Amino acid sequence: MRRTLFVLLIASLLFVTAVAADNHGPKVEDLAWMTGTWSGAMAQGGSLEENWAAPKNGSMAALVRGFSPDGTTNMIELISIEEENDSLVLRLKQWNPGMEPRTEDFQKFTLVESKDRMIMFENAGNAQFAKLGYSRPADDKFVISIELGNGQKIDLPLEAVK
Repeated sequence: MRRTLFVLLIASLLFVTAVAADNHGPKVEDLAWMTGTWSGAMAQGGSLEENWAAPKNGSMAALVRGFSPDGTTNMIELISIEEENDSLVLRLKQWNPGMEPRTEDFQKFTLVESKDRMIMFENAGNAQFAKLGYSRPADDKFVISIELGNGQKIDLPLEAVK
């Protein structure tokens, strides 16, 4: 009887250890679904293109270009998502043509929600949006979700560039 209890105790400890080891915080590798080149029209005319590099070594990055209705580049944006303090942090910075910064510092967002092919970040104090999120509702669809400070929500649907 004692031996059976001992074996059950060891088995329980191994099970709990295995579950705990698998229960990690969010990892950048979990965002591999964002990888690719995405493009779409903007409501005010023009278009937007996002190029997400595959996650690697705890970070991933995107280069974004905005285009005016006449096709000229009107904005360049750099986005990074990094693992910090057992969570994910998104930073972005935008430039006008000629690489003139739109803001002095990078805007910072912290993770508030992450699930299958969807992630949402919130303003960490210096961003122009209250929330910024991404989702991939279909293999060839990618949506940028923005919530402004006044609560207005905007979705920017993009499609895979082939």
